[in-house]
Amino acid sequence: MSVKIHHISIINRYVKPTFNFYHNLLGLKLLIKTINQDDHSMYHLFFSDDQQRVGTELTFFEISEGKEQSFGTNTLERTVLKVPSVESLKFWENYLEEHDVCQYGIEEFNGAPILRFDAPDNTQMALVALKDFESRENFFPYDSGIIPIEHAIVGIGAIQMRVQYAEATKTELLQAGWEEINRTKFFTSQNEVIILGNQNSHFYQEVHIIQDIKNEIAVQGIGGIHHVAFGVENLAELEAIDQQIQAKNFRNSGVKDREFFKSIYYREPNQLLIEIATAEGSIDPSAYENQSTHFEDIPLYLPHYLSDIRAQTEATLAEQRHE
Repeated sequence: MSVKIHHISIINRYVKPTFNFYHNLLGLKLLIKTINQDDHSMYHLFFSDDQQRVGTELTFFEISEGKEQSFGTNTLERTVLKVPSVESLKFWENYLEEHDVCQYGIEEFNGAPILRFDAPDNTQMALVALKDFESRENFFPYDSGIIPIEHAIVGIGAIQMRVQYAEATKTELLQAGWEEINRTKFFTSQNEVIILGNQNSHFYQEVHIIQDIKNEIAVQGIGGIHHVAFGVENLAELEAIDQQIQAKNFRNSGVKDREFFKSIYYREPNQLLIEIATAEGSIDPSAYENQSTHFEDIPLYLPHYLSDIRAQTEATLAEQRHE
């Protein structure tokens, strides 16, 4: 089984600032502009590398009403993205500062440099450099014309999660094929962090499990991570995992056909929302060509099974205010 972070999905308040930040400032490729398949009044944006690869996708749900994410435990806390080099981190430190993005300078975490910063709605993000054993030739950043290609973001490096019972989450992920590679402290705090790795030299990723039994349970909201998706190769692997989830009596969705891929959602022991998604799926390749700096110029992509509600959906979205 191929162990990988498939994608990470985040809640933002308004779609246009999200688009402008991730596409026009960070230089990520807009994979598709679509809707939430469970709520057709909600935009859903997908960003990726230049080859639409699993492991490079960030997705965003627009939810204009509601409170902001609260700090606390039992939450998916921070998305860590990969850039080519330590020199790239220095570029990004200056670039973010020049564009008035709150960033915390290059720090050290788990023996390597990291640059933490705040995205729209106080979404917690970070950048790390490729490991020494990783080759730039295995990554395909989008040439946005905004960020020099030698410093462009290449994919997802890690997901950081803060939980009450770190060993319980670790056990689930070890059973899924991740390996424990280290334990460290969370910066200057005394919180222990379990570092898991996927041992993939071509696309290395980590899961950071922060043990936190002191803070209250976080309340999910605007700016928070909705779920993290881990990848499997095909439907057969997904169905096998579905049986395992059912046997553990975890709350779950059963297998869903998203057209882009098939997946399962479930709550793990610390109640984090996890998706398991296949690498297989179908999407019209022409959707990838719709790159523009203007949100309105990009057509709305709908899965084939929703094509008969296009007029109604576009009218609903147009009636709403998306700042």
